[in-house]
Parts: sequence; structure tokens; C-alpha cells
Amino acid sequence: MLKRLKKMKKKEEKKSAAFLRKLDPAYQVEKGHKIKMQIEVANPDAEVKWFKNGQEIHPTGSRYIFESVGNKRFLTINNCSLADDAAYMCVVGDEKTVTELFVKEPPVLIVRNLEDQMVMKGERVEFECEVSEEGAQVKWEKDGVELTRDESFKYRFKKDGCKHVLIINEVTKEDCGHYRVKTNGGQSLAELMVQEKQLEVYQSIADLTVKAKDQAVFKCEVSDENVKGIWYKNGVEVKPDARTHITHIGRIHKLTIDDVKPEDEGDYTFVPEGNAFNLSAKLNFLEVKIDFVPRQDPPKIHLDCMGRTAESTILVVAGNKLRLDVPITGDPAPTVVWTKGEKVLTDSDGRVHVESTKGHCIFTIEGAERQDEGVYSVIVRNPAGEDTADINVKVVDVPDPPEAPRILSVGEDSCIVQWDLPLFDGGQPVIGYVLERKKKKSYRWMRLNFDPYKETTYEAKRMIEGVAYEMRIYAVNAIGMSRPSAASQPFVPVAPTSEPTGLCVDDISDTSISLKWRAPERIGSAELEGYGVEYCKEGSDEWIPAFSGLTDRTSVIIRDLPTGEKMQFRVRAYNMAGPSPPASLQQAVTIREIMQRPKIWLPRNLRQTLIKKVGETINLVIPFQGKPRPQVTWTKNNEPLDPKLVSIRNSDTDTILFIRRSERKDSGKYDVQVQIENVEDKANVNIQIVDLPGPPQSLKVMDIWGFNVALEWKPPKDNGNCEITGYTIQKADKKTMEWYTVYEQYRRTNCVVSDLIMGNEYMFRVYAINMVGLSPEPCLSKDSAYIQKTGIVYKHPSYKEHDFSEAPKFTHPLMSRSVISGYNATLSCSVRGIPKPKITWYKNKMDITNEAKYRMFSNQGVLTLEIRKPCPFDGGVYMCKAVNASGEDLVECKLEVRSPVIKDIKK
Repeated sequence: MLKRLKKMKKKEEKKSAAFLRKLDPAYQVEKGHKIKMQIEVANPDAEVKWFKNGQEIHPTGSRYIFESVGNKRFLTINNCSLADDAAYMCVVGDEKTVTELFVKEPPVLIVRNLEDQMVMKGERVEFECEVSEEGAQVKWEKDGVELTRDESFKYRFKKDGCKHVLIINEVTKEDCGHYRVKTNGGQSLAELMVQEKQLEVYQSIADLTVKAKDQAVFKCEVSDENVKGIWYKNGVEVKPDARTHITHIGRIHKLTIDDVKPEDEGDYTFVPEGNAFNLSAKLNFLEVKIDFVPRQDPPKIHLDCMGRTAESTILVVAGNKLRLDVPITGDPAPTVVWTKGEKVLTDSDGRVHVESTKGHCIFTIEGAERQDEGVYSVIVRNPAGEDTADINVKVVDVPDPPEAPRILSVGEDSCIVQWDLPLFDGGQPVIGYVLERKKKKSYRWMRLNFDPYKETTYEAKRMIEGVAYEMRIYAVNAIGMSRPSAASQPFVPVAPTSEPTGLCVDDISDTSISLKWRAPERIGSAELEGYGVEYCKEGSDEWIPAFSGLTDRTSVIIRDLPTGEKMQFRVRAYNMAGPSPPASLQQAVTIREIMQRPKIWLPRNLRQTLIKKVGETINLVIPFQGKPRPQVTWTKNNEPLDPKLVSIRNSDTDTILFIRRSERKDSGKYDVQVQIENVEDKANVNIQIVDLPGPPQSLKVMDIWGFNVALEWKPPKDNGNCEITGYTIQKADKKTMEWYTVYEQYRRTNCVVSDLIMGNEYMFRVYAINMVGLSPEPCLSKDSAYIQKTGIVYKHPSYKEHDFSEAPKFTHPLMSRSVISGYNATLSCSVRGIPKPKITWYKNKMDITNEAKYRMFSNQGVLTLEIRKPCPFDGGVYMCKAVNASGEDLVECKLEVRSPVIKDIKK
């Protein structure tokens, strides 16, 4: 826009007959707003046309609005777009005025930021953001390098209204990095992390013990539903047949064997393709041995594993069905009772189902829960006797989520997070943890690890300094992954500051030291919280804080140090990330007073006489140096000061002399001395207290002649303790006694008073002046002075009067004009002459002075004839004649009156 303005040619403004006010050289408006252009025409009836880039603008809807108010014309453009950025022209008759309109596009803001993403290798990634304006242009960068659409279609860019999407197909490890989207009003940054695909086992296959003719089902679940696998039995691949079925639905792989036979017993293995591990389980064939017994056979429970040992415990995953199928024998058929503790379990318990068939008693719990864990007892009875068996059931589940993690420390792009073990491990040992993080204002969590992490302290890296993050934790056991923990407190990765600079010793005494330093060169994105100062004895590693907490100052005084010890000192800057590297003194410092010669630093304004007025306050501050603290002594004119009149206050670095209300007697020479043992330094200050002077003395009238009086006097006795700078002399007529000043700041002690009035008697008085002011009282003359009358008559000088008369002469003639009928017309000329000439106007040599159609004006020699609404008959030769006693002059012109042109208006 500035370049376009500079290219615009600067032309000299010429007076325009059509325009009273032209368009401004340029206009500026923001996109979407309206702009109003204004001109002012000389003729209120003039026709105005507007053009844009040479094309005439016609009113269409509410886009362009034309307004006419008196002589003013307006063009309003509503809802300006970039298409309105053009050159505009307004034309009136043969004249035109041009301007240029600049449409400023508002900055495009990012409304929704990019999100960090962690994906597996080979997947498709979409980075999506939303901007404030549709169709805006954005630029995508990766690690500071602009991305473009390439031939391999690796990067694709999609735009949907305000949404902009970067698509990356089949990501690789090389695609890791920081991706940035930029507009002309902002930017957003996100990180992409790519992990190698690692197959996770969500559910492993389990050992089975089945009876003859039952069904055996081996089932496992892995993380990738596209992974295929092969089943093996005793190292030989299993092929599907009438009894053996292999299925793969999503992430679940099944091997089903119907009508189990003894030869089906063995080791079964599932091997996922492309992965270096396998899942194994054993199929045990349960053979129920039924011995022949005569009738009235007592009941018998046939279980291979009974008791409460770990080997005999039946595990069931929470939410799954618990099914206990117990073979029994007995004749007659025994009755079966299931109990848990002292409670008898029946079908009325809702989730519990109990049924008995020939040779079996079956106990089922739908959706096993944690409270279903325990020892279940089965009791079988018939008339021949009874038998009992205990079955230990353990319900396992995913662990409880850990408590919210704690952020121990933060770094420039990392943090250390710690958490506690979950309160309940789900019945299976916790094998590790999965961590996730997200930006505070985001909703997308990004996983930081895929393999379970076994420790409870983790260092998360690759963060952006200055951005707020949150962390959460999952606990993992053999059953699965817990719900997420609550999010940690938000934290911001920041780096410690650099070390403070310029650490040095400012002062030292027998028990204290003063240190000072400058702020670190690099502060970082976190605010500086303060400085910590520490010290230790030379040769020791035990650093002791000089004071509790931190200080905001860059200088400290450390007190109560051991005298004579060599000490090391260091300073560290603290921010949210912790302490910076320490700034230390180059060598140890001995805590001992250093002798310093006494020296007085006399301020420049006290090196010359200090002048004060009576009653003013005197406050002298004189700094000095010296160690140990020197002794200060003040004297005045070599005599001790009176403590009732003068106050003295001393510190380690200066001495103050204070007089609340000064008097003349306080003037004099003041000496100050600082002394340490036999070494001393001296300085002196001269003080002069000044006051108003006394009156002059012995004012006398020395001589009188004509209209003059000679006066003489003597200086005052009291000059106010400073030089008399002058006198003020006044006179008064003895009749009125009103005093008038004759001289001010008069330097001498005699003067002549002139221009006195004859016949009057005068009195005189004199004031003395010094730097403070006038004396309070004047010195009055004892004698008066009478001015004698004389017979001299004053004759006025005679002068010849100058003749200023001048014949009339027209300095500006009448100009011939052509006017339009019906509009007032004026004829003007200018004339000069002394005395003022008489003016007469003529038309065609006829006097028109008394005609009502004409009005004559005369202003400072400018003559104007106004013709009211002339018609063609008013044309002719007009003449103006000026006459006075010295002569006459005339001018004339022609006036043409034209009829107005009437245009035809098409209906």
C-alpha cells in the first residue's frame, strides 16, 4: 500500500471552477467495513458521475449509495471487499477529481490449534486447525522448512471453509518433528511422534481341562486386528477339519475342538505372523473313572484338583462367566448343595445358576465380580452317604487407576513425573504403567510409551518450552489396563536461568560482607522468582544458606560471619525450573576489616560560599570514606559548635550539619575533620546568612535649577551582610503626598530628578536594595524642593501642512463577462482617490443609480455592481465613473446575458 502511495504523482492543486472540495488523495478501509467519499461542487445543480477503474458506477441494491446534500456529494461503498481496492474518479462537466481506495485485509487468526499426535509407523496422520476466516491462505512447515505438495503425494493439503488439514500418508520415523501452521495473524505448533508397530497381547490363551466329548476353546486377543497367525499342536501345524475350527474375527483368534478325545491332549501354540513370540497353553483330557459299584453306592465327587493351594485355584476374569462343572457319582442319584461360607447358594440369587444332570453338577455365576471371590463347597448326599469338595475361586481384574501423578521437576523440554502404586492390583501383579500427556487447553491425550514402564518415576521429554501440559497414568497387569488416573496439576516446561553475572564484593567488615551481582543474561519463558545466596568455609563442601527464602534484590549484606575465616560465596537464580548454575567468587574471602584512609568528598555546591536568607533551613550532607568508621569533628571559626543551635548527625558514610532556622550569627567558616588513628582529612564550608538592608542615611537636596533637583545620600549602616546592589528613588508632590518611583536599581549615591512641574513643592525618599530585597524603611529628605515659576511663554512650532489630495484612478478595471439568464451577476472594479470620489454607474451611458434592479457596494475602494437575475435585455455596455475635486476617471465593460440550455428528458 505504501509503495502504491509513493507512486502516486504529486500534482500542484489548481483552483477549480466545478469543485469547491475535491476527493482526498487516498482512502483506506478494512475488509467488510464501509467507506464514504465526499466532494463539494460549486454549482448545487451540477450533475455528478462516479467511476471505478474507468467504468461508471451505477446504483445497484445497497452496494453503492449516492447522496446529495446541498453542494456536497457522497459515494458510500458498503461491505468493502478486495475487489473494491481500485482507483475512483468523480466527474463534473469537463473537470474530474481522482483518488485511490486501499482495502486492508484483517489478520487471519487461528481459532483452534493443532494437536500433538503419536502414531504407529505406516499409519495416516491428519493435522487439523481452524482459522477465523474462510478461504484464508495458510503455510505449513516442518521443523522450520515449508512443506509443499510433492509428486509422491506424501503431503496433501485440504481446505474446508475455515478448516485446514495437513495429511501425511504412511508415516515413517523420518516424519517425527514439530509441525507448524502459519497465517498472517498467528501460528500453531504441534509435535508428531512415530512408534514402530509392536504387537500387544490383550488376552493370552489359557490351559484347559476338559472331559470327553466336551468342547475345548483356545482364545487370544492381540492389538492389531490385521495380524494373522498359525496354530500348532506339539510343534505341528493344526489344520481345520470336521472337529477342529480356526477363526479370526478382528483382534480375536480362536481354535475350537469339538467332541474332545484323549488324542487331542497336548501343547497348543499360537504364533502371530511377523512377530518373534508365541502364545502357548496345554489341553488336559479329564477321564472320569467310574468303578462298578453295587446299588446303594455312596456319592462321590470326582475332581483332579481339590483344596486351597495356589495350584488348585480357579481364576476367572471379572465380567466373565464362572462355570464350575463337577462330575459326581452315586446310586441313587445324590442331591447337590452349593455353599460359600455358611450361605447356601440357589438360583434365587439372580446371577447364580445351579443345575444337576446325570453325572454332573454345574454351578454358574454370570458376570463375575470381585466379591464373588472365595471358597465354594459342593456337598452331595444320598442314603448311602455323602461327599464334599472345596473349590477355591479367585476373581482377577484390571488394576485400580493410580492416584494423580506428581510433577517433581521440569526442564527446558522435559519433566520428571512420579506416582504411587494403585490401591488394588486387580488380583494380578502390576507389570507396568502407560503414560499419556496433553496440552492444557487441548482435548487429545498422546501416549508416551507402548510397552509397560515398570518404574514409578518417569522422565517425559520432547515438550515445548512455555506450553502448559498435564499428565495421567494407566496401570497394567496380565488382565489388561486400568482406567486413567486423574490428571496431574498443570505444569510448564521451562529451563533454569543462566547464572547471575558480575558477582563481586561490595564491602567487608570484621563480621559481615556485602555482595552485589547483576541479573542472568538468559531468563527464559518463566519469571525469575529470586536469588539464593550461600556460603561455606574454605575446604568444606557444606554450603549454608545466607538467609531463608529468596531475595528479589541484586545485593545483600551477610552478617554474623566468623572473623578471620576464609569463606566462599555463591549466588544462584531461581525460577519454576529450579536453581541456575551458581555464580561464585573466584577465590575465598577473608572476613576482616580492611583499613581505608579517611577522605572527605565535599560536594561541588559547598566549595564556594553558601548563601542563605535569615530564617531558612541549613542542611549540609557531606559524604566521606574510611574504615574502620572514622571520628568526625565540626568547628566554627576554630571554636566548638553549640549543640543547642546546631545539630550534627553522623553515619558510616556521611555527616550532616542541620540548622532549623538560620540567623545572622550563624554566618562563618565551618570546618569538618574525619580521623582514623593518626590519619585525618579536613574540609571547610563558608556560610553567609543575609538579610534585608537598613535605610540609606542623610538624604539631602543639594541644588534646584529649572525643573531639576540634585539629591545626595549615604549608604546604610547595615547592608544585610551582603553587597548593596542599588537604590530606589521616589518623589511626591507635597499637596497629595502620592509617591512615584523615579529610579530603580540606581547604583550611585547621588542623582538628578528632572521634569518636575513648575510651582509644585516636592519631597523625596530613597530605599536601599541588596540580593534579599528593598530595605523595610526608606530615608526621607528633611528639606522639600520648590520649583519656581518663570515668565517664559511656550511657542508652538509652525508646520506647513502637506497636500494629500489625489485625482481618482481605477486600480482594477471592469472585466467583460458572459452570464446565464436568471442567475445573479456581479461586476467589480477598484478605485483610489483623495478625498473619496463620488461613484456613478451607467448602462449604455444611462445612469442606473436609482434603479431597483441594481445594487451598488463600496468596501475599502472595491466597487461592486450586482444585477439581480438578468435577462437578455440587461446585456450591454456598463461603465463606472469616479469624480472628486481633483479630477475624474472611468472604466467600462461588456455584459452578455445567455439563455439557459434546456435538455430533453425522455420518458
